[in-house]
Amino acid sequence: MLTEVSAGPYTVRGISVGGVYTSLQVPELGVVLDAGVPIRSFAGTDRIFLSHGHSDHASALGSLLGIRTLIGKAPPQVFLPAEIEAPVREALSVQGRLHRTETDVETVPMRPGDTHHLGHGLWVRAFRTHHTVPSLCYQFLRRVSKLRPEHQSLPPQEIARRRKAGEDLFDEVEHLELAYATDTLSRVLETAPSLLDSRVLILECTFIDSKRTVQDAQERSHIHLDEIFARAELFQNEALVLMHFSQAYGPEEVHSTIQARAPARLRDRLRIFAPASGRWFG
Repeated sequence: MLTEVSAGPYTVRGISVGGVYTSLQVPELGVVLDAGVPIRSFAGTDRIFLSHGHSDHASALGSLLGIRTLIGKAPPQVFLPAEIEAPVREALSVQGRLHRTETDVETVPMRPGDTHHLGHGLWVRAFRTHHTVPSLCYQFLRRVSKLRPEHQSLPPQEIARRRKAGEDLFDEVEHLELAYATDTLSRVLETAPSLLDSRVLILECTFIDSKRTVQDAQERSHIHLDEIFARAELFQNEALVLMHFSQAYGPEEVHSTIQARAPARLRDRLRIFAPASGRWFG
């Protein structure tokens, strides 16, 4: 069974086990985050975001495309670090020749700081993460026009008249909705501080106790729970979704450890993206 958590106005569905597979879906935004396992119910989603090229996050892309072909869906958009666009296309081409099927996609290469309009007022912005290969995190935001305070007392007719005359009455405001950061050193929270202000932050937490120290996590370019809880005062998110736990821990251990150690400031906002009981999927 897939894991599913509610985080603010969003639903996060899928599976994530560090070093094994990660693929998440946020249906309210119409996005799939990474493709480390081909989840059939995700195949109808038209926008896929790859954080990096490691197999546990990207190796199932070809299989996901195959499922889309079977259900009659057109090629999706695949957002990915610009440095891996050519290798991903090459890998898909090889898979296509092996399977004798089409594996075409519309790749959207992104670099840190790039933004891309997804339609209906929704945008995505990329930030550099700190891993052993080219990698990105993604922040989804909505841009809305807001009447400047000095004009808010004007009657609607006057606002309409001034707009028609070309007067600039509005500021563009960004609402930071959801961010996804995985396979990275914790310093991404310093290099991309707006992640801490996103309404929902999905954040990797590979190691959770003394089986692996903070230094172990840093040597592997991952995040330890200690590093997150040490920054508890910084998180302004409505919900903080922790995921990508190491396979060294069982799901029950993940839940019990985090719930026992969570600082009061974070406790009500934490979402643990792991099965409530039983085994990891697969």
